[in-house]
Amino acid sequence: MQLYDPLTCDHRIYIVDDDDSFRSSLARLLSTAGMFPVPCRSVGDYLLADHADCPSCIVLDMLMPGPSGLELLASLAHQRNAPPVIFVTAFNDIPATVQAMKAGAMDSLSKPLDTKRLLQSLRDAISRDARRRAERRELEQLQSRYSELTPCERDIYIGVVHGKLNKQMALKLGICERSIKSHRSSVMRKMRVSSVAGLVKTAKMLDVLSGASDMQAVNQ
Repeated sequence: MQLYDPLTCDHRIYIVDDDDSFRSSLARLLSTAGMFPVPCRSVGDYLLADHADCPSCIVLDMLMPGPSGLELLASLAHQRNAPPVIFVTAFNDIPATVQAMKAGAMDSLSKPLDTKRLLQSLRDAISRDARRRAERRELEQLQSRYSELTPCERDIYIGVVHGKLNKQMALKLGICERSIKSHRSSVMRKMRVSSVAGLVKTAKMLDVLSGASDMQAVNQ
């Protein structure tokens, strides 16, 4: 019986643990708490699972037959959009816990689990991943809008966010101020902002403020 509905759930919690009893009981606990668990018996099962594009996290056993939890964490470290990981161990292994945290785990818990702490850690992990995904989507949208700018509009975009006046940009680009104003309006419309402050914010997100541009040299 499925413990989650892939058509309606807004998050997934992958339980990667070779202990059948622990995995099943934790899945029931999370379902009762209104969460959407996806039980996986091994690292291989996790890799083969359906990874929907929704906020997620992993409850990961540190030591398992085959690839270990630490090996999976090391692999996830090379993935741009890897979900947060909460490690669990059958005993309080401080060196292993330190190793896991250094490798990028969000939290490390010992069995038997403190239910209250576990649920809070899971909520924090899902919230973190949701924020990361939202920021990624916003950046992708900005990149798409920026790609629609013409070369001239990009020069004006850079000039505006660096505080250049219309007449300075007109002199550098060899066009009249009226054209600068027209292109500037087009930049604001395409980037979907209504103020210079809003345009500067997009430039920070796109990391173009420090980018090389002839426009930066205007009247310097």
